[in-house]
Amino acid sequence: MSEQPPSRGERRKLRTRSALIEAAQEIYAERGDLEVSIQQITETADVGFGSFYNHFSSKAELLDAAVAQALESHAAWLDNVLSGVDDPAEVFATSMRLTGRLIRTRPRIARVLLSGRGALLTASYGHAPHARRDIESAIDAGRFVTDDIEVALACVAGCLIATMHLCDADPKATVDAVVDSAVLNVLLMFGVPNAEARRIVALPLPAVEQPARAT
Repeated sequence: MSEQPPSRGERRKLRTRSALIEAAQEIYAERGDLEVSIQQITETADVGFGSFYNHFSSKAELLDAAVAQALESHAAWLDNVLSGVDDPAEVFATSMRLTGRLIRTRPRIARVLLSGRGALLTASYGHAPHARRDIESAIDAGRFVTDDIEVALACVAGCLIATMHLCDADPKATVDAVVDSAVLNVLLMFGVPNAEARRIVALPLPAVEQPARAT
């Protein structure tokens, strides 16, 4: 049997939840926290105050949902963009280059991702399992060498988060060059020969845009 389309009431609930999540992302990106009233959040979302507790029990739960939505959306976008790339080393590197560039291309979503810190590459959802998959694929293909995937993921996460923070804090930073330098060093860490690592980092990036909501 085919699934029934959502009813008008269900669609309204989904729109309200989505509006609250986007409001939380907007506020967090601007302030770095959600130390505002629920009234301010619902006003930003343009929904009724009473609607908040129909979807979330607290501001902390809303922030968790905002981070999760951003991670899932970004990971799905990367999968779509890189679906035609066969080399797992290139997939991993391009994914990292595009993610680091969010500070320049989509600063709001970048700051939301950074708010999750470890979630960016260690959560059970979003970018983390994708990064693990790409590293494992590159190992299986003989492109990467590492003794411990968990430690490797921690190193990648730390490098990516620190690089994005560096670019966000320094308006003079040349984001693309800083991010590509970081990715180059990660590839070298995985045992990719210097010349090959530089070739991968110099590859042109996909000429695509992030989804409109990830601004």
